[in-house]
Amino acid sequence: MSEAKTASAAKPDSTAKAESPKPSRPAPKPNVYVDTQPFWDGAREGKLMMQYCTETGRFQHYPRPVSVFTGRRTLEWREVSGNGTIYACTTVRIPGPGVEGRLPLPVATVELDEGVRLIANILGCAPEEMAIGKRVTLAFDHFDDGTPYPAFRLVDNAR
Repeated sequence: MSEAKTASAAKPDSTAKAESPKPSRPAPKPNVYVDTQPFWDGAREGKLMMQYCTETGRFQHYPRPVSVFTGRRTLEWREVSGNGTIYACTTVRIPGPGVEGRLPLPVATVELDEGVRLIANILGCAPEEMAIGKRVTLAFDHFDDGTPYPAFRLVDNAR
């Protein structure tokens, strides 16, 4: 390649469009797209409520405006047993917001007996006790303001 071509290739193209900054993405406001009030009302009553598709007879989680199975608005909220099996698990060991004084924190993907999976804390459990395939039962943890949210305990530790 000649020197002239090399020099022009190294020069930035003045006609290239400058990258515009990405727009901000504010966090969604609760209950704008999906009414989650039945989930929180159930938690206050010690129940685990999940969306249920009346056409397929299957539960889904996380809440959505339509059934993931049919794409239709054939959903209602129903209580689930709160019993399940650890499908996958990990232990949070790195400090971060909301986990102060709780480390190590056992966390698992729990497959409920009804077939739906959710991620939750495993309470009263040492990290080495948690394992895939272990049975769990519903328990509740609380946010700083006292609002309950679903968590689980190993069946062996459920006392």
